[in-house]
Amino acid sequence: MSLVNVKELLRKAKEGRYGVGAFNVGNMEMVLGVIKAAEKNSSPAIMQIAESRLKTSPLHVVGPMMVAAAKAASVPVAVQFDHGHSMELIRQALEIGFSSIMIDASSKPLEENIAIVKEVQKLAAGYGATVEAEVGQLAGDEGEGEKERFYSDPEDVRRLYESTGVDAIALSFGNAHGLYKS
Repeated sequence: MSLVNVKELLRKAKEGRYGVGAFNVGNMEMVLGVIKAAEKNSSPAIMQIAESRLKTSPLHVVGPMMVAAAKAASVPVAVQFDHGHSMELIRQALEIGFSSIMIDASSKPLEENIAIVKEVQKLAAGYGATVEAEVGQLAGDEGEGEKERFYSDPEDVRRLYESTGVDAIALSFGNAHGLYKS
């Protein structure tokens, strides 16, 4: 099986009517844990690292480990650069062999978000990688403000998709992620 892209995983999940877990990793033990759990459950997985985690888990160290583990897995595993903002780091992830990029330009005006997504799509296409975009911001450790701000506007989602044909879209419908105090 080994390394696949997110679009392929999501297509098969839709056909098979099942979900695919996406797991953030930051060290070798986490990488191996994701692979072991996926293999034990005969389940595909998305293994990812967010740009915000690179201070303690440098991409040039963790990235090759993630790609190598995915390639050796007995189940399909996509390796995604999550919540990417820096084109330099996105390029580095692609050169390492990541199969998917999640570009997070959700804090920008929609037209600027669309332009950035298109730029990332052009870059990722040269590596055979898929692209996920974000519209709106998820409540939690991604942003602050009134809860209404975190809901994705369905019209914005439609416009982003129709303008880019992006492979996946992260959106907010009242969901939250991050560290919870209670």
